[in-house]
Amino acid sequence: MTTTPAGLADAAAYAAAVESAVQAAAAYYTSGESPLDDDAYDRMVRAIAAYETEHPEDTLAVSPTGKVAGGATVGDVPHTVPMLSLDNVFSAEGFTDWTASLERRIGRPVTAWSVEPKLDGLAIAARYRDGRLVQLITRGDGTAGEDVSHAIDTVTGLPAALKEPLTLEVRGEVLMTTDQFEAANTVRTAHGGTPFANPRNGAAGTLRAKDRPYRVETTFFCYGVLALDATGEPADSLGEWPHSRILEFAAGLGVHTAATSAVAPRTASTVEEVLARVEEVAAARAELPFGIDGIVIKADLADDQRDAGSGSRAPHWAIAYKLPAVEKVTRLLEVEWNVGRTGIIAPRAVLEPVEIDGSTVTYATLHNPADITRRDLRLGDQVMVYKAGDIIPRIEAPLVQLRAGDEQPIVFPELCPQCGSEIDTSEQRWRCVRGRNCRVVASIAYAVGRDQLDIEGLGTTRVVQLVDAGLVGDFADLFALTREQLLALDRMGETSTDNLLAAIASAKGQPLARVLAALGVRGTGRSMSRRIARHFATMDLLCAADAAAIQEVEGIGVEKAPVIVAELAELAPLIGKLAAAGVNLVEPGAVPPAPQEEGAEEEAELETAAGPLAGMTVVVTGAMTGPLEKLSRNEMNELIERAGGKSSSSVSKRTSLLVAGDGAGSKRTKAEALGTRIATPAEFAELIAGHLAEA
Repeated sequence: MTTTPAGLADAAAYAAAVESAVQAAAAYYTSGESPLDDDAYDRMVRAIAAYETEHPEDTLAVSPTGKVAGGATVGDVPHTVPMLSLDNVFSAEGFTDWTASLERRIGRPVTAWSVEPKLDGLAIAARYRDGRLVQLITRGDGTAGEDVSHAIDTVTGLPAALKEPLTLEVRGEVLMTTDQFEAANTVRTAHGGTPFANPRNGAAGTLRAKDRPYRVETTFFCYGVLALDATGEPADSLGEWPHSRILEFAAGLGVHTAATSAVAPRTASTVEEVLARVEEVAAARAELPFGIDGIVIKADLADDQRDAGSGSRAPHWAIAYKLPAVEKVTRLLEVEWNVGRTGIIAPRAVLEPVEIDGSTVTYATLHNPADITRRDLRLGDQVMVYKAGDIIPRIEAPLVQLRAGDEQPIVFPELCPQCGSEIDTSEQRWRCVRGRNCRVVASIAYAVGRDQLDIEGLGTTRVVQLVDAGLVGDFADLFALTREQLLALDRMGETSTDNLLAAIASAKGQPLARVLAALGVRGTGRSMSRRIARHFATMDLLCAADAAAIQEVEGIGVEKAPVIVAELAELAPLIGKLAAAGVNLVEPGAVPPAPQEEGAEEEAELETAAGPLAGMTVVVTGAMTGPLEKLSRNEMNELIERAGGKSSSSVSKRTSLLVAGDGAGSKRTKAEALGTRIATPAEFAELIAGHLAEA
């Protein structure tokens, strides 16, 4: 793996660093396959710049410090106005210093700032003639770029025709969203190609590709517009507009901008307001469906931009505030195969430790064997790893161009790593043929957890004791335990025995949603179990439902429904034991589905929606306090639904209310950006006071 020293000791080290940087940039801007991640490249360029400051006589003409991004590629289409890069800052102090230098340059305070996401893609100029899209050009060396008009119909966000018949040039970034990246690698590897290392490289490679036997889509985000005259030369009609108004103008023409995202462009009057918005964008980064690597801050008014001017590489009136890297290159050392409580056999990547986004990453998800095959991963590969916020680190793809030839294939297990039984490989996610019986202890321990049956005093150690004694083979057997059986176990006195039996008896009255969660049906979790329970109301109706009926539950599609039907059939003996033991298999207050006359369905919906949260989608974030302090997140979601609302884990335009406790982060930021109503835990407790007593 290539690393960059903090400083360059001599002219030889400087020359070597310049060569590495130039090669990395050339690879990125041609094939899209750079051997360096963003962080390593940025550190290398900063080291080069520092050396040049101290030794200007040694500066090489090919140094990346004096060129716009993309300057490694030679274009033959002149730009109407140079497409420049941006200088970078990496801290609030650096940004404050830059603003001071800008205001000294123009001789007055900057009137207004525009703050927008720095999108992680490829800069493009799109030319429209009389409202029709006629040409796409890369940034190239800033004065001329490559014509990539062959890719016009693969770029979403650039309409073929504007809403007005104008002649102009739209500038922006072409990137791959997370979904587009996954789709691109799927189709690319299916056609024998190597997977893209990350979405940014995928966008760069895709835009230049010609004559592919398959289609790969990218997305355009506008960050500027130039008016052109009839000959294609720059016109002055937009020259006095603020930058923020230009972005609104572009959106009005049908061009895609970041305006509808959680990191929509904002204007600010002070440095403090800018830095506050920088923190908000950084907090929202992990949940975005596209990549950003920083925030762009620009002087908003045309007068400020004109008086500040531009250098040969970058404008003086704009800066990129770079965020810590969320992608790093490291080495794949091995793959572990773990068996979950339902028998699912899941691979996990063991990595050479690497620091990403403030934490050391040593493991990453690999999803399933098909994912490993699709990405063509091998032991010893240098891989691009992504992690942002609290998400589980994932491997994007191997850097195939860096293979040394000694990488080894990943060996898939032939038998279950837990019990040695055969493996069912009929689905993408492999499973031990013994299913839950492979991990009886894990399955029972999960079923009795706080958010399922909530049987206090029955931890994993006690479950192991019960299984080893032959007293339980599944969690239904718990309801048949006797006082004599428990007293015969080690470390079980009369008090602990009576307490455990009381907790087991209490668990019989749990609602159907919690029993479903305890069953651990594949394709469901606690939230989906609540939806299913509310929809069917009883276990009998649920077990009698076919795939079509299951699909009527929100969030269950054509692929998941048959799996749930099959799982319930497999669990029928266990469900029968639960019924025989007197366990509740009904969801309180739910209305079962039944053939209804016109209008009856609406009436039933109104009945179940009664409550202070009727018709509302509620998200909970942060630590709860006051009357809600002892409630788990699952109990909070149950409370929301008892009060007539719908619980959700993510903030969107459909969110009606965010309950924000202590330490609320990116979800609060996103809610504020969307104008979503926000309540403190105390305010929420007062709102649903009548239902809180039931919790």
